[in-house]
Amino acid sequence: MSKIIKGDQIIVIAGKDKGKQGQVIRVLGDKVVVEGVNVAKRHQKPNPMRGVEGGIVTKNMPLAISNVAIFNPETKKADRVGIKLVEGEGKVKRVRVFKSNGSAIGA
Repeated sequence: MSKIIKGDQIIVIAGKDKGKQGQVIRVLGDKVVVEGVNVAKRHQKPNPMRGVEGGIVTKNMPLAISNVAIFNPETKKADRVGIKLVEGEGKVKRVRVFKSNGSAIGA
């Protein structure tokens, strides 16, 4: 189970966008793409076969996963993620929890 997954609210803790918050769009191994963070302008070549217009487009670029931390809405701060085993219906489930207060993430 990954500690940061798609849809998590994160805060950037290092780099040029330090302090910015956003939602994870994609997880690419050891990198994450976050909405509105690490935005770059790229030149786009037109492709009439795909219906793509040319010009300068803004694009969300990947960030190293080590430069982001999950945002805890209760404490309004960055937090670390732990994994807790919870029993239910005869199965053992792994649940992500905040390290600071032990509450479940996304529940």
